[in-house]
Amino acid sequence: MGATGGAGIPAPEGDGPVRPPVRPSGLLDVLGMASVVLDTEGRIVLWSPQAEELFGYRAPEALGQYAARIMVHEQHVDLVVKLFADVMATGQGWAGAFPIRRKDGSTRLVEFRNMRLLDDHGDVYALGLAADQSTVRRLEQDVALSTRMVSQSPIGLAVLDTDLRYVSVNPALERINGLPAEEQIGRTMRQVLPQVDVDALESAALRVLETGRPAVDQQVAGLTPADPDQEHAWTISLYRLEDSLAHVLGVAVSVVDVTEQHRAAVETEAARRRLALVADASARIGTTLDLERTARELADVAVPELADIAAVDLLEAVVQGRPGTLGPAEPAAIRTLAVEADRAPDALAAADPPGRVTRYAPDRLVTECVRTGGPILVPQVGAEVLPRIARTPEAAESLARAGVHSYLVVPLIARGEVLGALDLKRTRNPLPFGEDDLVLARELASRAAVQIDNARWYQNARDTALTLQRSLLPSHPPVTGGLEVASRYQPAGSTAEVGGDWFDVIPLDGGKTALVVGDVMGSGINAAATMGRLRTATNTLASLDLDPTRLLEHLDRITESLDSSIATCVYAVHDPRLRQCRIANAGHLPPVRLRAGRPPELLDLPTGAPLGVGGVAFSTTTVDLGPGDRLVLYTDGLVETRQHPLDERLNALLALLEGPHRPLEEVCDLLLRTLHQPDNSDDVALLIARVQSED
Repeated sequence: MGATGGAGIPAPEGDGPVRPPVRPSGLLDVLGMASVVLDTEGRIVLWSPQAEELFGYRAPEALGQYAARIMVHEQHVDLVVKLFADVMATGQGWAGAFPIRRKDGSTRLVEFRNMRLLDDHGDVYALGLAADQSTVRRLEQDVALSTRMVSQSPIGLAVLDTDLRYVSVNPALERINGLPAEEQIGRTMRQVLPQVDVDALESAALRVLETGRPAVDQQVAGLTPADPDQEHAWTISLYRLEDSLAHVLGVAVSVVDVTEQHRAAVETEAARRRLALVADASARIGTTLDLERTARELADVAVPELADIAAVDLLEAVVQGRPGTLGPAEPAAIRTLAVEADRAPDALAAADPPGRVTRYAPDRLVTECVRTGGPILVPQVGAEVLPRIARTPEAAESLARAGVHSYLVVPLIARGEVLGALDLKRTRNPLPFGEDDLVLARELASRAAVQIDNARWYQNARDTALTLQRSLLPSHPPVTGGLEVASRYQPAGSTAEVGGDWFDVIPLDGGKTALVVGDVMGSGINAAATMGRLRTATNTLASLDLDPTRLLEHLDRITESLDSSIATCVYAVHDPRLRQCRIANAGHLPPVRLRAGRPPELLDLPTGAPLGVGGVAFSTTTVDLGPGDRLVLYTDGLVETRQHPLDERLNALLALLEGPHRPLEEVCDLLLRTLHQPDNSDDVALLIARVQSED
């Protein structure tokens, strides 16, 4: 069509896309800089659109006019004419500000820049540049303020280009990074800060470039040349920089050093975790009175929160109930109760296995700890220290392979007595043990030591009672009076005291045999002692060949005199000639009779009152018991539980006895293995007798 588009841009030919008009984007556009060209006489020969806007005259109105007439306030015409003549004569430019009168009669203060021009024909012209003074001053203020803000800001500021290379760095960021600006410009963050993990930061910057969405308060930590020995932390915010045409220029970065807050947060979190660990220890350590389990609970709490390897050691003398004091040159006999390791097989191999008693030389650190009752902290373990930690040179080599780099041992002290030590090592955790770790370890050891002391005294008392109990139980021949007999005594679970259950097989005159199973209510040494007295009395009375009823009456009176003791008992006398068994019951569970071709049955006996109640009559029941028949007597610990009804458990007993024929010893093992619960707080006495066939 030959026509031109607006603003001097040719119109596109054909069907090509129509380009939008160019929008203001530069500094001159912000200023609205007007351009005017004058000939040597001062007439206007070129008049820009900005001049139209500034002075109010359209180009046709201005072109050919004397500039002084339409561009200058009348009171300054002479001055301006003189300045114009000087510029044209000397070629030296001029700059200044004076008021103008616009076409509409209003006055505006304008900044002028004038200079002489020379074209290729040698003709001379004058170029005048004019801008509204208030706009110029505002822009100057903005630039000055921005410059001062950037240079004086305590916050690190930087600009990265689209390749994430530094373009600009303010003084605060120079101080933060520890490098002058010229050593950062043109380099990437990774090159400037090699000891800072910038992966996440670079990924965030790329997302900002791509999406335009700012990334605020990105957390970064590491080392810089400004402080190469101390880790610092910063919060970094990023936003995309664009020009007025929305062209992406790069990313602006602000950096705030939050090291103090970071350290305070780390310390607060560490304190919170320490409190949580102490609370966890209070809940988990000492759940039972079992010595080994209590030690395992302490080791489990310590790993991995406090250490990568933990061992709980007790002085062997303390385990045996003796004082554990050591002389200056005396080795320590130490029993390891528990060892826990977090993925450290070499260190675990170097540790003493639980249950082993090992002699540690006087120079070993654990020996020094239990001898002095004081903790020993070795933040950095060197090759010269490992032999003082390990029991043998081979164990020291294993610890070295495991990478043990820090060591801490604290004493276990309860009631003023050193019981042993909590031994801690670090391999995977890169931090050395510090004072906070020492305080925490001592707190854990202090709490656990009381529980361990309770457990070891309880275990000593229980072992004493169990020894007494076993010494009072009979050892009987497998065959007596025409009966094949098998028996078991199963102590209560390790966390419960020994009870007063007993059994007895007593040969009587005439080939008869008395079978006894009883249970003294209560536990501990007193129950075991009462059981021993009742067993002795039963043996004495049985030798008189008393009727079961009469024997229980005598035992009842004896029990009444034993400090309010109460016991249950089944007393049975087998007579092989009559093929009968006479049985009396004193508050005990009924025996089971097994006969060939018939299901097992609970004998229907008068229950009677427990021994020690007094004033209640007992009765004797006679039952047939022929060759091959079996009689099963037991205490309530075999069948009673807190979770199941007694009838259900008795039915389970009968079901087990109904199985295929087994030797009596196997039957005893089967019943205990199947019915007796590991955590049962009651002991069990079991007695099975089978009538032998007549030859």
